[in-house]
Amino acid sequence: MSVDVLVGTQWGDEGKGKITDILAANTSLVVRYQGGNNAGHTVVVGNDTFKLHLIPSGILYPNVCCIIGNGVVINPAFLLEEMAILKKKGITITPQKLKISSTAHVILPFHLNLDSAEETDRKQKKIGTTGKGIGPTYTDKISRNGIRILDLLSKKTLRKKIVNRNWDNLISKSLDQEKIIEEYYQYGQRLKPFIIDTSLYINTAIDQNQNILLEGAQGTMLDIDHGTYPFVTSSNCTSGGACTGAGIGPNKINNVIGIAKAYLTRVGEGPFPTEQNNKIGQHLIEKGAEYGTTTGRQRRCGWLDTLMLRYAARINGLTEICLTKLDVLDQLQTIKICNQYQTADGRIINELPLDLEVFKTCTPIYEEIPGWEQNISQITQYADLPNNAKKYVQYISKLVDVKISLISVGSKRKQTIHLLKT
Repeated sequence: MSVDVLVGTQWGDEGKGKITDILAANTSLVVRYQGGNNAGHTVVVGNDTFKLHLIPSGILYPNVCCIIGNGVVINPAFLLEEMAILKKKGITITPQKLKISSTAHVILPFHLNLDSAEETDRKQKKIGTTGKGIGPTYTDKISRNGIRILDLLSKKTLRKKIVNRNWDNLISKSLDQEKIIEEYYQYGQRLKPFIIDTSLYINTAIDQNQNILLEGAQGTMLDIDHGTYPFVTSSNCTSGGACTGAGIGPNKINNVIGIAKAYLTRVGEGPFPTEQNNKIGQHLIEKGAEYGTTTGRQRRCGWLDTLMLRYAARINGLTEICLTKLDVLDQLQTIKICNQYQTADGRIINELPLDLEVFKTCTPIYEEIPGWEQNISQITQYADLPNNAKKYVQYISKLVDVKISLISVGSKRKQTIHLLKT
């Protein structure tokens, strides 16, 4: 039996969908523990591409049960649409296959409107939100003014909570309360067979010695507490969030698996010391198909930052790393890796600064590593990798002091190197 937490170690988009899909093959439960449909996990199976936003990536296996935990915020209309899309692709969602926490919070129309309005008001200080209503829903949750999945099952309860909201602000005035009440009650009726106490279900599975994978969305540097605040998401996407977001104790967790891209990307606003606004950055965008699964926005690209990776290892307690998109570096003659910063006042630092004003003025100090300049996308054994590719992987592991257990060299399941010894 093993309970594993899977987390992004960068600014999200590390390839968590593929890795979750691979690890789910030997798992009974896959649990999504935070975020909402602002996440996008892409899984390629054969010639089919699945883009998942709320439903855990393990849904593609017939014998895996997927759980949307209490830490997730749910847009029920979007969830039902995602279920319908999967059905069209031959994946039928039954209550045995998917379970939804009764205490997860609900995204409502005014959350979507407020999200967009707040981002517009920020003008030149935009955060880069996806506009999916995630932040305002978490705000309501923390202010104890939220509506939960279980509330959708009672029209009386739903009406009471909707009517008691403050409808004075202009964002909400244009909305029809009765229409929302009826619409969301109907969502509740459609989702009712899937709604349970997921914390109890997960803990029972742990007691039965089942293998469980807790799937995070976004990444460490987008964590509300430990990321590059305020350019972050509104939830705890680090390993600590897995306990609260799934409803299990920390003593239940066996491994924390960090997903790291072999270079670095970021969507939205905020500082990015190793960003490459040049031919290298463009090459990474094109070769890595760096466009957001949820928004379609082009990602910003740059060299790997191991200060960030060490920080993620410490914050999450990483026990291993899965390194993704190594093949994107195939054609590069020289690869750079950042292991120190120089601050604006000339200091050399080896740890990620928490002060955003310092971080945004840091200049990366690079080491140059020879590239391997050959196609590795069909290699499935570590021994068959070019020597320079092995050296790059080994050097990352050494700098971060965490073993690398898996390498992804393409989007398909078979384009994976397992059990890497570094």
